[in-house]
Amino acid sequence: MNSTAATEESFGVLTDAALERSRRRLGVPQPQHNPPHNYEVTWDGSRHFAYGYGDDNPLYCDPDYARETRWGSLLAPPTFLYTMGEDAAPRPDAETKALLKGDPFAGLGSYQAVMEYEWWRPLRLGDRCRVLQSQVGVQEKKSSFGGRTAHITHDYLYTNGEGDMHAVRRGTWINAERHASKKRAKEKLVQEPYTRVQLAEIDAAYAAETRRGAEPRYWEDVRVGEEIQPRVKGPLTTTDVVVWHLGWGMQLTPPGAFRIAQRIRAKAPGLYPPNALNVPDTVQRLHWEPQRAQELGLPSSYDYGAMRETWLVHAVTDWMGDDAWLWKLRCEHRKFNYIGDVTWVRGRVTGKQEVDGRHEVHLEVWCENQRGETTTPGSAVVVLPTRRRPRIDLPTPPALTLDGMVAHELERFRVAE
Repeated sequence: MNSTAATEESFGVLTDAALERSRRRLGVPQPQHNPPHNYEVTWDGSRHFAYGYGDDNPLYCDPDYARETRWGSLLAPPTFLYTMGEDAAPRPDAETKALLKGDPFAGLGSYQAVMEYEWWRPLRLGDRCRVLQSQVGVQEKKSSFGGRTAHITHDYLYTNGEGDMHAVRRGTWINAERHASKKRAKEKLVQEPYTRVQLAEIDAAYAAETRRGAEPRYWEDVRVGEEIQPRVKGPLTTTDVVVWHLGWGMQLTPPGAFRIAQRIRAKAPGLYPPNALNVPDTVQRLHWEPQRAQELGLPSSYDYGAMRETWLVHAVTDWMGDDAWLWKLRCEHRKFNYIGDVTWVRGRVTGKQEVDGRHEVHLEVWCENQRGETTTPGSAVVVLPTRRRPRIDLPTPPALTLDGMVAHELERFRVAE
């Protein structure tokens, strides 16, 4: 068999060589291709981000209010870290460049499955931030349709401007063989115009939303089984996606338009497939251009996983109040959330415990659409004050440096396998 035929035969098939190549990347810092959307936490940046997901919490939007809280300063919303992070990876040598070149799983179907966060300290007004990306996990699994899949986990480790660990964002992507991907049942989309009654119900839910804010929620008062007040998001419009991008940035496509975008397109034309007028445009447009989504086999445009992650954070932070701390969030993205869909963000208390002096509340959280489908199930851990100790202590990271955190994460996945 000639090399061309062999390449065509292996395209879209998960090979042992691809898995081994991916494993060689474990623990290797991966340089960031794009600059951050925000180099530092500013009043405007934090407010624009919060408004982009429908949150006007003064802790994130009003410096005068925030100055009077226990934090003494405006804080960035927890998932604001998406918008930040000057590259902390060292300049790669020739060997590392060769190792990181290309995608070992090119030709496979790839989708985000899990996103996890741990936060150890806030990003405050004026803070800068560094990020180190490293692959920390590789697992081969069989798909439900008999094909091979590779579950790849990347850590994004963040420090504040002082070099203190801020948080980890830990994402797992599933790379599936093409024949297995094709066998996956295509999601059917049935959407009807909303009635006045349905829209009135949504508006009533918006009007009923309350925020705990400055009133402490004490650990002693929380009961297992109690539900948090739901948050409604939608019906999702293209405008919502545009406003989200104002605060979130572009993430995948480098920032800039017209001549700036043209220079980027000259280097990476694959990021700008042509539209119906044969004009190159960002690959991200499937999130607001139904025609592009349909070209890729989807019935319509849809949201970003990061939006739903942030919606879950919104519901939890409104419930817990200013004096508490959102420590952990884990969620799985299982279904698309299409333009026109309504998402109800819900949660309930599943447990309470005291660990190392922390008073933890464990929550089940999830996003549910108007069809009653759970699109994103998840869990969260909140540290609450007590009447005896109204000022909480922040959790301690497993390691105090970026290199130490990479080593910790590699060991964590080694033990889990």
